[in-house]
Amino acid sequence: MLHRLHIIILLLLAVNTFAMPRYPESQKVRKPAVAGSFYPASAREIKSMLGPWIHPAGEVAPQALIVPHAGYVFSGEVAASAFNKIPRGYAYKRIFLLGPSHRVGFNAASVDTLYSVAETPLGQVPIDVALGKELIKKGEGPFTFRPDAHDREHCLEVQLPLLQMVFDEVPLIVPIVIGSQHLNVLQQIADVLEPYFTPENLFVISSDFSHYPSYEDAKKSDLYLAETITSGGLEEFLKALASIDKMNFRGEDTAACGACAIAVLLDIMDAQGRGFFDAEHVMYRNSGDSVYGDRDRVVGYNSIVFTRRDRPVKDTTEHLFHFSAEEKKAMIAMARQAICSALRLDYEADARPVGVLKETGYGVFVTLHLNGRLRGCIGRFTSDDTLSETIREMAMSAAFHDPRFPSLSRSEAHQIDIEISVLSPLRKIASIDEFKLGRDGIYIIKGRHHGTFLPQVADETGWSTEEFLGHCARDKAGIGWDGWKDADLYTYQTEVVNESEL
Repeated sequence: MLHRLHIIILLLLAVNTFAMPRYPESQKVRKPAVAGSFYPASAREIKSMLGPWIHPAGEVAPQALIVPHAGYVFSGEVAASAFNKIPRGYAYKRIFLLGPSHRVGFNAASVDTLYSVAETPLGQVPIDVALGKELIKKGEGPFTFRPDAHDREHCLEVQLPLLQMVFDEVPLIVPIVIGSQHLNVLQQIADVLEPYFTPENLFVISSDFSHYPSYEDAKKSDLYLAETITSGGLEEFLKALASIDKMNFRGEDTAACGACAIAVLLDIMDAQGRGFFDAEHVMYRNSGDSVYGDRDRVVGYNSIVFTRRDRPVKDTTEHLFHFSAEEKKAMIAMARQAICSALRLDYEADARPVGVLKETGYGVFVTLHLNGRLRGCIGRFTSDDTLSETIREMAMSAAFHDPRFPSLSRSEAHQIDIEISVLSPLRKIASIDEFKLGRDGIYIIKGRHHGTFLPQVADETGWSTEEFLGHCARDKAGIGWDGWKDADLYTYQTEVVNESEL
């Protein structure tokens, strides 16, 4: 009887040992810092909370995920929606976890080389210490190790129970906390990590989005930034952050707390060719959608999934013209000279047509801003005149014939900023899937009604594609918010010369 009981006990121990791998006592274990606050403190409660949300069933293994790191009651379902894109049973070699430092600032990325495993109430996850040391050796300067950047940091820890729910055995993780916002440092970090951005590894980028605007302002900011991330690269992302900052949403501290980690990811994909990656915006919520949150001050959460393509998609975005510095200065000078001449104001500058300005057939829009606000915008899609003559004509029209504004006054003339957009030929599209926000302008025609928005309107307003088209249809073409859906749609690109940038 005792012998049989002894065998049963040994079998139970063997089963338990198989179910919960144990690591040598000499290995250092990172204990959970936010269990019981950001997520439940017991395995049973974690499984009960995440169970209804976690059901991995993807068809193509993701190359990278962007997921939130707030408390599970606010953002857990959003994060789970991205992890569900991982095929059940898929095995990565490593998982790189990248997120922002919330507790200490430092001009580098800290990779964990102290702990061998990270622990949660669900068990232990192995850390690739050897690779961490390799990154520090390769990236001496942008990579380092700071214990204080990891010990109490939550942005990476909250991803671990989600990984444990998705994988039967979590692959080696590489925890990286980024303490810098300097672009040159982030690009150095990206350069070191780029060789590891391969199908065998998964990159998990931990970032919440807007912090503390109102519910509606958060949606506008977060959806605009998510659409920019899914359709553009690092340059577009940085422009979108600047545009959101200019929108001055009341109470908003940041558009993305993990912007540093997102920038690293986008820079890596730019280096490998953005055409090799498909992006899907899976889910959006903000804390105002939770029963525990209010709608006056919210935090936004997006989940975005990137998958790798066998063949790149052709990127039709390219510079239409390569204006020289001399040509750009002449373009602004001739627009300003035309306006000043009409107002009988003195203006001395070299406004002689040079280079491409002597050529014909270009569409042009001239936009005037006064103290950061629109003061006039008129243009045409084609012209038989030379580019210089078209610029002069459109500058005069924007200053004196835009029906939305009174004629420009003498006192305003020297205060305006001039922006000149040279247009590509119009291209009719059969589906809105052919339109790319921020790259394309839209021209809507329905019967006698027509209206257009330049590509840069998207950056200035932060609108989503739906809002961009809706506003153009309603406010410019006069055919109602949904009028674009059965109208003729044309796209075009612009090359912009901005006086304030010269």
